[in-house]
Amino acid sequence: MALNYALLFSGSVIVLLGYIYWSTARYMVHQTDATIEAEIDGLAEGYRSGGLPRLSQLILERVSRKPAGMGVYLLTDQQLKPLAGNLDGWPRVPLSPDGWLNFSLENGSMDKPHKARGRSYLLRGGFYLLVGRDTFELDKTRQLIDHTLSWGLLVTVGLALLGGVMMSKTMLKRIDVINQTSREIISGDLSRRIPSIGSGDEIDDLVENLNQMLNQIEVLMDDVKRVSDNIAHDLRTPLARLRNRLETLANKAEVNSVEHENARLALEEADSLLVTFNALLRIARIESANQSEYFEVIDLKTLVLDVAELYEPLIEERGQRLELKLSDSPTVHGDRNLLFQAIANFLDNACKYTPREGLITILLEARNESEKIIVADSGPGIPESEREKVFRRFYRMETSRSTQGNGLGLSLAMAIVKQHRGSVELQDNNPGLRVVLSFKTPPAH
Repeated sequence: MALNYALLFSGSVIVLLGYIYWSTARYMVHQTDATIEAEIDGLAEGYRSGGLPRLSQLILERVSRKPAGMGVYLLTDQQLKPLAGNLDGWPRVPLSPDGWLNFSLENGSMDKPHKARGRSYLLRGGFYLLVGRDTFELDKTRQLIDHTLSWGLLVTVGLALLGGVMMSKTMLKRIDVINQTSREIISGDLSRRIPSIGSGDEIDDLVENLNQMLNQIEVLMDDVKRVSDNIAHDLRTPLARLRNRLETLANKAEVNSVEHENARLALEEADSLLVTFNALLRIARIESANQSEYFEVIDLKTLVLDVAELYEPLIEERGQRLELKLSDSPTVHGDRNLLFQAIANFLDNACKYTPREGLITILLEARNESEKIIVADSGPGIPESEREKVFRRFYRMETSRSTQGNGLGLSLAMAIVKQHRGSVELQDNNPGLRVVLSFKTPPAH
């Protein structure tokens, strides 16, 4: 933008200065030619009235009256032999069809030859008259104009670049505000709005439209969450009652009877529904609450060891191997129970999809002022096109339909990570999936 502004502004000034230069130079040359024409007319009139003696006298008067080198006069006979004037001889340059000559003047008083411009005139009797002007002052004036316009152009380009940079910085500063607010909204703070400076320009119009759009999105999102949370909350109590009645029915039925088996299966379904609704409510609470004021510094190594200890029996039962690569005491600022839940969810997901005799690895790394928890497995992995979708509520890949679950585990883990202002990245483990959780290193006290 700065470059385009500078080019446009400089181009406009170049055209303007070029026109001024062309007009000025053309006017100066025209004035010189008009002066020469007037002098030729005066001398020719003197020749017609008084002949050669009168013309010679007029030339001598004008040579003595003009400053040295300003006026150029030469009267010659038919063989171009000088008769009067301040030139030693006829210039040896080709004559233009209109009688004008451009030649050089040389004499002892000049540091270097001067350019001159003159016109020849044929008098009656075969005499030649040359009248001209030394253009040294004209050339100096033209050079002065060139120099002035060149510096003016440089100053103009500099000012144009400075103005363009200032305009661009102002524009980029406002765009940075929009980008910063957008990043905060993407991080989960849907209440953020883009500040307006009240200038009423196009960017302010854009900001106003974006804020109206964000208001509408927030209202729609709140409606969807409220409906989802209300359904989960309202159905959890009747489901709990239903489960209690099924449990009572199962206890009353004979152990080997059909009624007992049906009651047991219904209990399992009720438990699954309760787990789903509890997960929904837990996600809603995590997303709506700001618990950062209760955060504390947590030793990730100890936390990961506790999660691994919880899942170690399950991993051994499935014939899988668990490998830990933990750096020395990395720490994060957060809620221990929530982070335990998030890591457990990712480890549980790895257990589900890692084949027998497969390898599950948990790594702790510190990179670029952030702590990373990496959970890697040797299962089938997740296609790149599905990696953003798996964090949606109730989303399950087609290959996962046959496995136990409700599609809320990764959504809950993502909500916890966002609550801690962290990020989750899914990568290929070749084979398998590599989950990278990144958290900022807490400031040292």
